[in-house]
Amino acid sequence: MMHRVTLIPGDGIGPEVTQSARDIVAATGIALEWDVVEAGMRAGNEGGHPLPPAVFESIARNKIAVKGPTQTPFGDAYPVQVGDRIYPSVAIALRKELKLFVNVRPARNYPGIKSRFDNVDILIFRENSEDLYIGKERMIDADTAEAIKIITRGASERVTRFAFDYMQRTGRKKLTAVHKSNVLKLTDGLFLKSAEKVAKEYPSFAFDSRVIDALSMELVIKPEAFDCLVLPNLYGDIISDLAAGLVGGLGVAPGANIGADCAMFEAVHGSAPDIAGKDMANPMALILSVVMMLRYIGEGQAADRIDAALTAVLKDGKQVTRDLGGNTGTRGMTRAIIEQLKSH
Repeated sequence: MMHRVTLIPGDGIGPEVTQSARDIVAATGIALEWDVVEAGMRAGNEGGHPLPPAVFESIARNKIAVKGPTQTPFGDAYPVQVGDRIYPSVAIALRKELKLFVNVRPARNYPGIKSRFDNVDILIFRENSEDLYIGKERMIDADTAEAIKIITRGASERVTRFAFDYMQRTGRKKLTAVHKSNVLKLTDGLFLKSAEKVAKEYPSFAFDSRVIDALSMELVIKPEAFDCLVLPNLYGDIISDLAAGLVGGLGVAPGANIGADCAMFEAVHGSAPDIAGKDMANPMALILSVVMMLRYIGEGQAADRIDAALTAVLKDGKQVTRDLGGNTGTRGMTRAIIEQLKSH
């Protein structure tokens, strides 16, 4: 079966790391065609729109997208406008417009990646559509600002159900719902009650809950004790980056934003314009995001092969980028992974 996937190369190091992932996927031999569209500051600088209609048209056709990092300028130089809606970045605009209601962030130890911990393998499900991130803020007066926190039963049940279904497909065992209902009794209380209700539909899985501050402490003491976490938007944003720090940082952190109709896979790190075009970028996070994408479209064998090849290169430690302790570039690390693929 031929797969067709939208590819947004992005800004800065984006074209380099997405090309790395393309070359590695090609080496697996699976039938996959990339539908390349431009978005981000580069698209805006070339006289176009930072998020042109062609991007949405491509994703509507293909249902699957891989996105390189896009640069978010400071100030209002490139407001991302879609219809009458204005967003602070391309990434946020895509998540909102495509209704990508859950952010999936794995945090896992890999050999050769410096970390204070061993045996970390956490999967984080962040609710993407509401909470304080709906953008409802206002100045009450010159000295007082207000933000509105929205939690709904529907969104809370949906993300929890998605988490259990994802766990079922991937062999996970336990889900922990994260909240602050001891203080935010109505909003976080509703999130927790919704998660508890859905958990009863999945009796074969273990389920518990943690208050967000207690979880934060436990994660930096014994992260290997956790399997999967489901969180409201704000807590999920913070904890997913904390978890990335437990296993080596954002440079090794993949991610996916998934909705009912389509899914977008992207590295968590930024566009690093200072090293763009210098063959210095670490492609690991984008490669792992593509591994997630391949599993999502049913190409689990190819995903496992890439993951094993990357693991072997990391374990050897010689043909990796400088930030990982090696002495090669993006292209050299890519070649090493491809050589591993071809030899196994």
